[in-house]
Amino acid sequence: MPDRYAVIGNPIAHSKSPIIHEAFARNTGQSLEYIKVLAPLDAFVDTVQSMIAEGFKGANVTVPFKLEAFQLANQLTERAHDAGAVNTLIFNEAGITGDNTDGAGIVRDIQENLHIPITGKRVLLIGAGGAAEGVLHPILACSPSLLVITNRTLDKALTMVKKVEDQGEYRFVSVNAYAFHDLQGQQFDIVVNATSTGLTDTLLPLPLGIFAKGALAYDMMYGRDTPFLRFAREQGAKVADGLGMLIEQAAEAFYIWRGVRPKTSIVMQSIRNL
Repeated sequence: MPDRYAVIGNPIAHSKSPIIHEAFARNTGQSLEYIKVLAPLDAFVDTVQSMIAEGFKGANVTVPFKLEAFQLANQLTERAHDAGAVNTLIFNEAGITGDNTDGAGIVRDIQENLHIPITGKRVLLIGAGGAAEGVLHPILACSPSLLVITNRTLDKALTMVKKVEDQGEYRFVSVNAYAFHDLQGQQFDIVVNATSTGLTDTLLPLPLGIFAKGALAYDMMYGRDTPFLRFAREQGAKVADGLGMLIEQAAEAFYIWRGVRPKTSIVMQSIRNL
C-alpha cells in the first residue's frame, strides 16, 4: 500500500490540500495517498492517535487545531516553537514531530513566485493571532529594514514585539507595534493581511496612502477578492492572495515527508483554473 497522509480540520470539505499533494506525487513519481479527515472539535488528539494506529505517516493540520497540534507533538522544530503553532505532523518511531511550514510558504511565494525581495523592505503585518505568529519569524529572517505589527487589540501586537526583542535574534531589524490610527503618514513596501476579515468582508481601518510606490498587498486568505485587496488595488498597490502560500507551504510539508521538493508553478496554475 502507498504511504498515507491527510489534512485534519473542522470544517475540511473545502480543502484543496488533497488535490495539491496528489499533483506533487504525480510530478515527483512518489507513491502516496492523501485524504481529508474531519476531526470532531473535541476529539483532535483521538483522531490523530487513530490515524497513527492505522499507519499514517504524517498530516497537515488546519483550523482550528494548530494549537492542539503544538501541544500534542512530543518534538517541535525551531520554526514550530517560534510560531507557537503546528501545521505539519510527522509520525515515526520517535513519536510525533510538529513543524510549521506557513512562514516558509509565504516567504517563498513572495520572493520566488512574485519576485519581490523582502530584504531591506518596510513590512506591515496586520494581525496578531496564530496566522501572524506563523509567518513573523520567517519574514524577519529575510532582514526587512522595518517590520510593524498592527492589530485591533494593540496589546497582542505589543506582546509579539516583546517576544522578538527578548530573543534578540533580529536586533538589526526595527520591530514595532502600532494601533491602526498610528499608521497615518507611514508607508510600507509589503503589507501582509494575516487576519480573517476576508471571511466576513470586513474592511480594515487602514489609512489612505499606506502603500509605497510599487508596494505589494498580500492577503493570506485565498479564493476571494477581499475588501483588503480591493482597497489596496484602489491605492495602486500590486495585490496577491494566499493561494501561492498555500501551495508553497504544502510543498514544504511534502519535502519534509518525502525528501523531494516538488515544483509548484504547474500546480499553482491548475489550482487557479479550478
